[in-house]
Amino acid sequence: MKVTTTHFQVGNGDMTLVTLESGRRILIDCKITQCADDPDDDAPDVGTQLRDMLERDGSDRLYVDAFLLTHPDQDHCAGLRRHFHLGPLSQWSSDDDKIVIREMWSSPIVFRRAERKEPRTPLCEDALAWRTEARRRANLFKAQGYAVDGDRILILGEDIGGKTDHLTQILVAAGSTFSRICGVTDSSFKNLLLAPLLASSDDEADVLSKNNSSVIMRMSLSAGGNAEAARYLLGGDAEVAIWEKIWDRYEPEQLAYEVLLAPHHCSWHSLSWDSWSEKRERARVSQKARDALGQAAPGAHILSSSCEIKDNENDPPCIRAKREYLAILKPGCGALRCVADEPDDKPLEMQVTYYGPKPSRWATVAGGALGTGVGTEALGHG
Repeated sequence: MKVTTTHFQVGNGDMTLVTLESGRRILIDCKITQCADDPDDDAPDVGTQLRDMLERDGSDRLYVDAFLLTHPDQDHCAGLRRHFHLGPLSQWSSDDDKIVIREMWSSPIVFRRAERKEPRTPLCEDALAWRTEARRRANLFKAQGYAVDGDRILILGEDIGGKTDHLTQILVAAGSTFSRICGVTDSSFKNLLLAPLLASSDDEADVLSKNNSSVIMRMSLSAGGNAEAARYLLGGDAEVAIWEKIWDRYEPEQLAYEVLLAPHHCSWHSLSWDSWSEKRERARVSQKARDALGQAAPGAHILSSSCEIKDNENDPPCIRAKREYLAILKPGCGALRCVADEPDDKPLEMQVTYYGPKPSRWATVAGGALGTGVGTEALGHG
């Protein structure tokens, strides 16, 4: 089976489909807006693109083997209720023909965050629907001690106060690895869960009230007999505080990657405590955060799932963050690509072989000067 990661054009948002060598498919976040569903709108029809890449089961239901929601912001879960079946499989309707989620991957912290009822952290309707379905699946497992496809859930990260101690069979603690999907071991991938970190009561309010509840994971993909043909570092919308903590906790090798999905849509806030719009070039980089995000292997790729990166005050995406990522890539002659710059509204597809990942389609590079705002830039090639 061809190993690919498909990154959809969703503007400032995330939606990635991972196709493993085993044939299983993992969806990481989704952003399918009503504009994308409108045939009269110019937005890419990412919902149809996704459906065309999926298979049907014996009951003629489209499905993903796993769906990872990094955190419950609208730009990471939009369209969930319209496109995915939620609830028992017995309630699935051929008329609606929604996509079945065989297994949910979710952090417990993001749901408790919603219960803080702070004005700055309300959950959208799709996120509330995700939380309801996650609770249904977790409660079902607690009641019967097992789950089947369509009812499965993996809890990514421990909760404070022992709230997840009774879910050890379906829980993955930060710092551990797993290769389990839908109840079986799949040797074609290995995930190292880096965050969410177990919060102490002192810093809980800070962790739970921001994007810092994001699941952060390094996913290693197998291809052609190479168990680590490509290591993907995925960080949701995690900001500088969490990247600093990750650098303090983990070894550099645990953060090494061939592909980095630039956190928070190439936001400066993942690299600095300073505001880009306020301080511009006086804004300072956090060395720890840069180190955590800077473990690029030779020839690595950094992908920005964002709108076009322009030289202006926008954040995200931020031109200063782009320049920092280009500097990270320069010693290893890596390349940075913006998903929005793919031609014909098509997703950016990365193909993974024994020798590593590469874009299936090389877009024309218009220019190449550092920090020009060009979406595809390769360094060190003359």
